[in-house]
Formats: sequence, structure tokens, C-alpha cells
Amino acid sequence: MRRLLFSLLVIVLAAGSLAACSSAGSSNGAAQAVQAYLQALSAKDSAKLANLSCKTWESQATMELDSFQAVSTTLSGVACKETGTSGSDTLVTCSGQIVASYNGENQNLALSGRTYQVVQEGGEWRVCGYH
Repeated sequence: MRRLLFSLLVIVLAAGSLAACSSAGSSNGAAQAVQAYLQALSAKDSAKLANLSCKTWESQATMELDSFQAVSTTLSGVACKETGTSGSDTLVTCSGQIVASYNGENQNLALSGRTYQVVQEGGEWRVCGYH
């Protein structure tokens, strides 16, 4: 009987640990989606950027990408983290910057002033705007 109770306790604890890992992974998924979005933006990868955007944000993401076409861009020190929720949106903030270079002049665009709205769409985390 003791052995059965011990086995049951181990199973319950293992299940709880897996559930905790699963919910932490979903939070990280939102932050990772924003980082991938920023990497696609910097790399000027329109197909990947569209895939990382929710349907209602795709045209805005494309306009944002178009604004970087005449400059060379890199990411510097980018790190993103989930900061909360707003309705069904997961909110993500990032540190670091996009460095835009044109004719040897660099302009640093800080990411810290934006809060990204990220949603689950089609089973994937997708950027759906920022403010």
C-alpha cells in the first residue's frame, strides 16, 4: 500500500512539473516570436515576417519592412520578455535596438519604447501590433 501511495505521489508531482514547464514554454513562445519577427524585419525577409504576423497585422508589418528597404539594418543587444496580458493578447517588451545604416551613418532605433501584442493564431505565436 505504501509503495502504491508513493508511486501515485511521484506521478502527481511529475505531472505538475510538466504542466509548469508547459506554461513557461508558452510564455517564452511569445517572446521568441517577437525576437524572430525583429530578426525577419532586420533581414528584410518578407515571407518570414508575414508568417510571424497575425492576419490583421500583415499589411502593417509589410509597410514597416518597406520603410527599411533603403538602409542596411542589424539588431544589437535584443532580448524580449513577456510582461503581461491585455485581453487575449500577450504583451512582450524588448531591450536593444535596430541599427539602421545609410551611407556610413548609423541611426539607433531603441526597442524599449514598444510593447508588442502577441496572439495565438493557427497554433502559433504571432505579432499582432505594438504600442
